[in-house]
Amino acid sequence: MTDVAAGAVAEAVASAHRLEWAKVLAATAKLTRDLDLAEEFTQDAYAQALRSWPASGIPDRPGAWLTTVARNRALDFLRREDLVRRSMPLLVPDAPAPRPEDILEDDRLRLVFTCCHPALSREAQVALTLRLVCGLSTTEVARAFLVQESTMAARITRAKKKIATARIPYRVPAYDQLSDRLDAVLEVTHLIFTTGHTAPSGEELVRQDLVDSAIRLARMLRLLMPGEAEVSALLALLLLSEARSATRVDEDGRLLLLSEQDRSHWDRKLITEGVAALTDALGRAAPSRYAVEAALAAVHAEAPSWQDTDWSAIVALYDVLRASWPSPVVDLNRAVAIGMRDGAEAGLRALEPLTAEPALAIYHYLSAIRADFLRRLGRLPEAATAYEEALALAGNAAERGFLSARLDAVREAMR
Repeated sequence: MTDVAAGAVAEAVASAHRLEWAKVLAATAKLTRDLDLAEEFTQDAYAQALRSWPASGIPDRPGAWLTTVARNRALDFLRREDLVRRSMPLLVPDAPAPRPEDILEDDRLRLVFTCCHPALSREAQVALTLRLVCGLSTTEVARAFLVQESTMAARITRAKKKIATARIPYRVPAYDQLSDRLDAVLEVTHLIFTTGHTAPSGEELVRQDLVDSAIRLARMLRLLMPGEAEVSALLALLLLSEARSATRVDEDGRLLLLSEQDRSHWDRKLITEGVAALTDALGRAAPSRYAVEAALAAVHAEAPSWQDTDWSAIVALYDVLRASWPSPVVDLNRAVAIGMRDGAEAGLRALEPLTAEPALAIYHYLSAIRADFLRRLGRLPEAATAYEEALALAGNAAERGFLSARLDAVREAMR
């Protein structure tokens, strides 16, 4: 029996959590007919891996090992409690449907539709999917929603209880019911992507597993519902955003602003595919939230240089987005665009009303953007204070490194 270093085991378990969590949970849920129990047994399996793998070695197929352990724990529990018969109606297998089997057999997609049942509130649908499908901690989900951790913990608990009491089935709904849940599923997919695109915490800027999962879900949804313009629009947005991923940090892991990125390294294949999906969406319906956001991404993706960016078009698109999807974050991004188009003073004025917005109280980008405008205006003491505020709120190491460097530069200029 070979002893494996604790660090190697911890890394293997962390990797398995990123890549296999949803598969293990979904497979266990098929057996328990109860998502809360499935999550408990899945967590137990990962804990067992930390205890067992140092002595037994890391298995060739960690996901299969974890699934076996989780399902065995579930079987033992069900036998002891005699829950098989009594819980059978809660989660039922998929009924035959006229759709590609490779889509219907994806456990993550099935799990998303279960979490997005109409009996749950929209906030609960998205939060539960991030927690169960992606395996995010409650803290990470709270950061994604800009709410306190205690608030999110209560929301997730209520959602799980609702699934149990409402006897929500574990399956992809019938084809004629898909459109009723589409908005929620698209929002879930989008938030999975944004959470991965800039991870709320950790050493890496990007959680590529979440980004890849979101894009895969979006592609599946487009295959499932090829005539839905909003599905094409969301896929376009994700692809156009992901196309720039290779240039967001340098070789040392330092965060690079859009103005600093080497556009020759942007993924032109993804840009072409994204623009085609956006064109398809705009040809089917009037511009909607995801279509406008995709159009914003396309303006950046197709600009030959930072200096050639059409900021007037970007401000106009944010005006359209505010009308269809009003949000403090949209207003914040619009203020940035105004600052780029009209100067830092105009950008600062556009930011001013947002400083009293409760939803942005723990959003570090507000302080970071304000700090940048103040720095550009030469108001260095105020800029330093704003950078300190942003640094206190940021959880991602790459972003913290960027903000710390900016703060040091401002302090040095003040001497």
